[in-house]
Amino acid sequence: MAVIKRVWAREILDSRSTPTVEAAVMLDNGVVSVFSVPSGASTGTHEALELRDHDETRYRGKGVLKAVNNINQIIGPNLIMANLDPTHQEEIDNKMKQMDGTDNKSRLGANSILAVSGAVCKAAAIAQGKTLYQWIYENATQKGLKPMMHAPTPLFNMINGGLHGAGNLDFQEFFVIPASSKNFADGLRLGSEIYMMIGQNLARRGAIHSVGDEGGYAPNLFTNADALEILVEAIRQTNYQIGRDVFLGLDVAANSFYEDGAYKIRDKSAPMNEASLIAYYKELNNLYHMAVLEDPLHEDAWDGWNQLTTEMGQQITIVGDDLIVTSMKRLEKAIQTKACNAILIKPNQIGTISETIDVIKHSREANWKIIVSHRSGETNDTFIADFAVGVGADYVKFGAPARGERVSKYNRLSSIEIELAYKSQQQTPPQPPPQN
Repeated sequence: MAVIKRVWAREILDSRSTPTVEAAVMLDNGVVSVFSVPSGASTGTHEALELRDHDETRYRGKGVLKAVNNINQIIGPNLIMANLDPTHQEEIDNKMKQMDGTDNKSRLGANSILAVSGAVCKAAAIAQGKTLYQWIYENATQKGLKPMMHAPTPLFNMINGGLHGAGNLDFQEFFVIPASSKNFADGLRLGSEIYMMIGQNLARRGAIHSVGDEGGYAPNLFTNADALEILVEAIRQTNYQIGRDVFLGLDVAANSFYEDGAYKIRDKSAPMNEASLIAYYKELNNLYHMAVLEDPLHEDAWDGWNQLTTEMGQQITIVGDDLIVTSMKRLEKAIQTKACNAILIKPNQIGTISETIDVIKHSREANWKIIVSHRSGETNDTFIADFAVGVGADYVKFGAPARGERVSKYNRLSSIEIELAYKSQQQTPPQPPPQN
């Protein structure tokens, strides 16, 4: 049995040049693992607390030295003293939660706790000679989840708006979604080809074609519907057919344009109430036959969510992100009120790997779709790709097929798909070339 011998952390930068936490765990057999925590721009108010320094003399107050010190001075020493086996994920996560002692991990910080939780998970996999996704699968199975391991269908965020864009659009993410019948490699190719076509069309028109936080284009458009038209145009210029090979979707992130009890978007001359906004979504769906609609209403509009899911849930996957924030308490309310039929999973919203798996299990028991997601402020850590495979997610949301921190995760899924195919044939997969 290996035990945790050393735990330490440091401050690194994420993809937005914002500090975040990286933690390392060393076992007594010499195994070392490293995990880095992402950070969101569009965050729900009910998420576990991301601890920041608020020292305006460093990184404009965004530093994470407090979180780093909590690992180096509190979490690490306590775990080392307990001689814990890294394969006991839930025990370790519970011990860190007890150290924190708050409902939202506000004392030590969810970013501190998740950094160690993820590093422990990686260390356990290495110590047992298992792939990370296989070890996560075993963790999930032990908790009663019955995942089917496969490379999930990607939701490509081709156009970035809202808090991820440049003030260009109200809606936050405009998805291109390969048909779920396609394998991951074909879906990735589809996404890349459409992405290139969008960029080519924007450049030809002299439109802005720089990219946003998640790698999607951030063009200067008049309305949100214009962005959907750009996607349709690009797809029609390829060999793919909408409704057969590829589908559209939206992450509306309605919190960002909800103000004074109304929703204000550039497509409409006057602010809309809940009923008017739902009617507008129906109009969009009639035009574009969307597959996914995420965060269509603000995070506490429970009655409106129920109404929208009742009226549209048979045609479209209604996804709760800011509504649920990977919280078991809010998930239970969403299931009870029939607020949606899918959940976006972000481990840093709850703060530990074991709690995240618990939320997924409960969602599956409600027959919901599972979408495992990155954050807009990402690192090159590919843990989330293995995690999505291990828990049997239906979809992944890793941004556009562009920018290194997004592509690293798509490439990892591509590698896993090959491994799983060889394993199903009881063959040894070819090994990747050594890294320089």
